[in-house]
Amino acid sequence: MGNPARGEKSVTDILHVAVLMGGWSAEREVSLMSGTGVADALESRGHKVTRIDMDRNVAAVIAGVRPDVVFNALHGTPGEDGRVQGMLDLMQIPYTHSGMTTSVIAIDKQLTKNELLPHGIPMPEGRIVESESLYDADPLPRPYVLKPVNEGSSVGVAIVREDGNYGQPIGRDVAGPWQEFDSLLAEPFIKGRELTTAVVGGEALMVTELVIATGFYDYDAKYTDGVTQHICPADIPAGIADYCKELALRAHHALGCKGPSRSDFRWDDELGRDGLFLLEVNTQPGMTPLSLVPEQAKAAGMDYAELVERIVREALA
Repeated sequence: MGNPARGEKSVTDILHVAVLMGGWSAEREVSLMSGTGVADALESRGHKVTRIDMDRNVAAVIAGVRPDVVFNALHGTPGEDGRVQGMLDLMQIPYTHSGMTTSVIAIDKQLTKNELLPHGIPMPEGRIVESESLYDADPLPRPYVLKPVNEGSSVGVAIVREDGNYGQPIGRDVAGPWQEFDSLLAEPFIKGRELTTAVVGGEALMVTELVIATGFYDYDAKYTDGVTQHICPADIPAGIADYCKELALRAHHALGCKGPSRSDFRWDDELGRDGLFLLEVNTQPGMTPLSLVPEQAKAAGMDYAELVERIVREALA
């Protein structure tokens, strides 16, 4: 579902934009960075901006502000899982990024699989496991990946390897997502390269390869300067780049995404096209200085402020 527009604005209008950021998810600090960048960019283009650090009274705050549009710069729950979208739908205030139904599906990795696999989009097979069961036996042959079903930014992801320190099976006293979440999604580990593609304005921009100094592309690697090298555009065969962009666009449309999205892939380059797998679709991609969507937009000739403006105008279209 999309989001409602209230009134019509021309492309030259000065707008009052409420930038919604912060909140109480595990990704609060990243959201504050995204929101600050967005607000600064909108102000640089002459718009009136109200910055809102979301709390439990957010509906009353937005109602009092009466913006033309809300820029949703939240990451994680409840800004990425459909709850804030549903609230804004009820308030009949237009907002950026995907609507409620899409957000509910995309934040849930298993629901995303259920939606995209029938469209022929290759994804790793996986299944939901109870965390308690990991203390008795491995759910899949090692190596495999464990991740929370509905957290973003690779929060709580663990790779369980043959030579890992988790034990056989995983020990109860070993730190990991099994101590934080009652259930997890278990998937086979796909060796190879980390790729990502942004979709903005209904167009797949390009492919970035993420080369991580150590470990894998987890929360710290995403948001700690110097940990991950971004190769943009990726040094990969043109056919693989085109396939990434095709799959990102197909997933964007199949899920009903609006505004920007970012699709993350693993590519086993020894298998060519057959080695490319979509991992997830992010409907609230970061807008920090280290974020991938602004980086791809810049490489495509669109500066940060222009990107933000384009996202806002699409929300009002």
